Amino acid sequence: MSTRTIENPKVVSREEWLAARKQLLAKEKKLTRERDAVAAERRQLPWVKVEKNYVFDSPSGKKTLAELFAGKSQLIVYHFMFGPDWQEGCPSCSFNMDHTDGALVHLAQRDVSFAAVSRAPLSKIEPFKKRMGWTFTWVSSHETDFNYDFHASFTPDQIAKGKVEYNFDLVEFPSAEAPGVSVFYKDKDGNIFHTYSAYARGSENTINTYNYLDLVPKGRDEDGLPFTMSWLRHHDRYEDGYLADPDRPYWPAVAVQS
Repeated sequence: MSTRTIENPKVVSREEWLAARKQLLAKEKKLTRERDAVAAERRQLPWVKVEKNYVFDSPSGKKTLAELFAGKSQLIVYHFMFGPDWQEGCPSCSFNMDHTDGALVHLAQRDVSFAAVSRAPLSKIEPFKKRMGWTFTWVSSHETDFNYDFHASFTPDQIAKGKVEYNFDLVEFPSAEAPGVSVFYKDKDGNIFHTYSAYARGSENTINTYNYLDLVPKGRDEDGLPFTMSWLRHHDRYEDGYLADPDRPYWPAVAVQS
């Protein structure tokens, strides 16, 4: 829980505030137009055909990547950090997924399906999903190359080299699992194409809590923390002992620089 206060704010007349607000509005409008332009460029990226037949474990049995489209032509996959030997999912990924269920019905109206994918087995995914109260599709890639091929998990040999391929660069990374989002398209003949992936802060715009925090005077209030998001807890743990030392991370510290 944040206890930081704002000292000596600049207090002005309504007229002075309005003049300053209009100056900022011009910058906000420029940013909106730039964001729209980047989104249009994103949609024009070339595609890569998916040649492997990925098969996942789901609560209803084996499912191929094609079946995850669930009748839609577009599929968003969230790479959820949950390793095979972990006891629960990553809190920062959980923070992201807390914003997901409400969007599913609306995504479906725009020909989009959604699934989370983790290397943890279903025997761990399902109890954690129930505990969190989520309903979105979540499958296990435990016995496939999917996470490795899309650079959301790293082998011991890759980690031993000191740097791994993440966010389109060779970087040091503190975990065998990494967050990200990948997008796929399935054509009328059943061919599947990889159209987009984003990692680190690249998927941050799906976290609406941050969008709200960016509106308030304290902002995200993360300056001085051991690492970005270190304040996060699973949503059922904000009132228990995990808050006794809010600066003590209890999951792999994953840097989320841009």
